[in-house]
Amino acid sequence: MSQTVDPAPQSPPPLPPQDFWRGIGVAALGGVVLTLTGAFGTGESPLWLRGSYWIFVMVAGGLWGHAAGMMVDRVVDLYERPWLTVAVQTAVISGPMVAFVWLATGLTFQGRIYDLEVLPELILPVVTVTSAVSAVNVFLGRGRTVQTHAVVRADVPTTARFLDRLPPRLRGARLIAVQSEDHYLRLHTDRGADLILMRLADAVAELDGLEGAQTHRSWWVSRDAVRDVDRGDGRATLTLDGGLTVPVSRRHARALRAAGWW
Repeated sequence: MSQTVDPAPQSPPPLPPQDFWRGIGVAALGGVVLTLTGAFGTGESPLWLRGSYWIFVMVAGGLWGHAAGMMVDRVVDLYERPWLTVAVQTAVISGPMVAFVWLATGLTFQGRIYDLEVLPELILPVVTVTSAVSAVNVFLGRGRTVQTHAVVRADVPTTARFLDRLPPRLRGARLIAVQSEDHYLRLHTDRGADLILMRLADAVAELDGLEGAQTHRSWWVSRDAVRDVDRGDGRATLTLDGGLTVPVSRRHARALRAAGWW
């Protein structure tokens, strides 16, 4: 079975995923709230100055938070342990952000870099804001199980854009499942499997046109490929064409059961 990586996808790279823009939006909104409330002793500064400061710091934190969230997502299941996800994200984000806030605060409000003795005083404010923003993003991200659907327009089925990413030897094959492996996706088809460089969240956005769903943080499954369901302890395991077995997390199991998958 080949495991080569397709060096040149046929479709253009995807735009940043929805969770990226949601995170930046939450951070920017947080910056507006902190500006208007004059949080953490900034209320004596002019509105324009503290607004520039807070929105800049929060958006920068949102960018770093998105990168940190991608790392945390590899070791903690967002759907199974949301509060642990919040705690780990807060710990990962806060360390570098304390140093960044120390630098930005001194330059903005004093026109110089603060003495190192100020650093410990910034830990609690940074952790407080980071934990609040992380909690909002984590629980918004748990909103629903992503399902993709076959689309018919004028009695002609619309093909999912993602199929254009199949390596040449798999073009025209029936897609059974997509499995996340680090930075890569393993594409399981009725002609074998292969790897491409892509994130699962971006792939799911391009899979509309095929009837399926994300069953786990690392799997998307084609609905018509399911041959058996093994249920127990609130979880489920799907057996697909070719004998491939796929886990279903508790949270996704409830949504898929409600959608009639079993």
